[in-house]
Order: sequence, then structure tokens, then C-alpha cells
Amino acid sequence: MLIKACPTGPRRPGDHPALPCTPEDVARDAAAVVAAGAGALHLHPKDASGTDSLHPADVAAVVSAVRAAVPGVPVGITTGAWALPDPGERVAAVRAWTELPDFASVNWHEDGADDVAAALLDRGVQVEAGLWHLEGVAAWQASPYRDRCLRVLLELPDGLDEAGTETEAGRLLAAVGEGPPVLLHGEGTSCWPALGLALRRGLDTRIGLEDVLHLPDGSPAPDNAMLVRAATAVRAAVGTDG
Repeated sequence: MLIKACPTGPRRPGDHPALPCTPEDVARDAAAVVAAGAGALHLHPKDASGTDSLHPADVAAVVSAVRAAVPGVPVGITTGAWALPDPGERVAAVRAWTELPDFASVNWHEDGADDVAAALLDRGVQVEAGLWHLEGVAAWQASPYRDRCLRVLLELPDGLDEAGTETEAGRLLAAVGEGPPVLLHGEGTSCWPALGLALRRGLDTRIGLEDVLHLPDGSPAPDNAMLVRAATAVRAAVGTDG
């Protein structure tokens, strides 16, 4: 059961004292979370202001720095539309990348998802299907690239309690059906319930300051490495219970 680390997300400098934003900070953080038990990384490249970016120079800077810090660990990045809203510009950015990640997430509810996925696959970058709701699942299922995805990312929203998390996860899992491996995760209030549910079901999951700012006991998370250590403790407990 893979635990992927998501150290920043679209958060900006100042959103958390330990949020890594520069390539150098992300690389140091990557080494810490891998040492804590993370098996892959999901990164949000940023420009000099700390805003998410798909610009080739920004992608190259963070991907190359992280690869040097944790050689052999799979590195993925976002292609979220908030970083570059125009689908054509997103495709052009992917085609211009000089340092390629191992995989990239594509949110299938966003305009141009099929075109972005095609550009990634053409360049040999594996695609993760980001599915946030039933409409996104339907768009992905209609895609010609559905069966070429590395994995499905089921992303549950903030605001759900434990029961709501389990209900929404069940709806999405049933809608996805058979296909690529599933990584289930939540945000905010749904994060830890989703992580526990994923591990109990034998699914991959993820953790990091992108998704949550607190530990399972509700105390503030000091950094990404502590979040990963907490997640690996949940995985160990699930394995013991099983």
C-alpha cells in the first residue's frame, strides 16, 4: 500500500511555517518524507512568488532538485488548471518541459483533460486521473485514455466527517469500478478518515501539508515528515489488525 507525500499543493508561502516552496526546500523536504516512509512524491512546481506554475523552468528546477535528493523515488507533478487555465497553454507547457516527471495528475473535470493527458503520454509521462466527483468519473470513463492511466486519484473534499467520508468514498469507488489502481485520499476533515479507509481496503493513499495541517489527534502538524510518520503508523496498525 503506497503512501505518497504531497508536501505543498497550491498553498502559498506563509500558509504553514514548514511549507517548502523553493526547489531547494522541496528537495530537503523530499528527503525527510522518504526517510519517514513515503514511496512517491506529488509536487506542485512554483514560480518565484510561490504560485503554482507549469512553466518549463519552474518544473525543471523542482523535479531535478528532488531527483538529486531522492534518486529512484517516483516524482509526479500536478497539471491543475488553476496553474494555467487555458487548456491549449497547458498542453504547450507540457510539450515544452525539459525535465520530465515520472507521472502527472490530470483532473478530468477540467476543460482539456484529454488533450493534456495525450500530451503527457506522447512525452512518456504516466498519467494519474484526478477524480473529485461523479461528474469527473463520468468524463474519465468516456476518455480514450482511460485505460492508459497509471492510477486513479479519488479526492474527497474537506467538510466530511468520518461517516460522510466513507459514504462518498463508497460512491466514487463503485462508480470507478474495475480499472487502474486507486489512490484514495481526502482533504481537511476527510483526510485522516480517508487515509485509514484506504489502508483498510488495501488501496494506495497520500498525506502532506497539501491535504491537511493537523495530525490524527487534532494537534497541529509540525511538518510533512511528521505527517508521513503518522500515516505509516496507521498503515502498521492496519497490518497488525489484519
